[in-house]
Amino acid sequence: MTPSPTKGATTREAILARSYALACVNGLEGLTIGGVAEQVGMSKSGVFAHFGSREELQLATLDLGGELFIRDVLVPALREKRGLPRLRAIFANWAEWVRHEDDGGCLFLAAASEYDDRPGPIRDRVLQQESDWRDQLARAVQLAIDSGELAADTEPGQVAFEIYAIALAVHHDAGLTGYTEAAARGFRAFERLLRSYAPTA
Repeated sequence: MTPSPTKGATTREAILARSYALACVNGLEGLTIGGVAEQVGMSKSGVFAHFGSREELQLATLDLGGELFIRDVLVPALREKRGLPRLRAIFANWAEWVRHEDDGGCLFLAAASEYDDRPGPIRDRVLQQESDWRDQLARAVQLAIDSGELAADTEPGQVAFEIYAIALAVHHDAGLTGYTEAAARGFRAFERLLRSYAPTA
């Protein structure tokens, strides 16, 4: 008897959820069909039937991570007024994401490190996700320029780069010295950055 599409989708979601949790701890390179199968109480062939290969499982895990990030960081911020309120909400949500990721580590940072010099589909997917997120940041910055809250000659891509750099520092320090101090320093750096691009009277 063939499993129903609904049951199949539910099983796939359960596999991916566990795969994502494992990848946050062990990185994508530490992700194997056998390891995930053991964690979800399935056979290797059962997991293989849903993904077909280890690489497909890794790519699907990356995609899930990207969806969760957008859901938790960007989507709630879109409720805020365009301009600095929205930009601040994005950074605050990003900092909260770091808090939740602190126990296991950040899948995206691990993947960037693992695949920075390894051409192939996984590196391409990591690059695409990074590029898409930088574009979202730059778009939020542009809205703050349009609203007059940032100087008219501000380069959105540069500000997005600098915000990203602060977030990376928060990620780094949160794992080494603890989230509270890292986040506090990150927020101070973020506000200083916004002030440096404020319109001059």
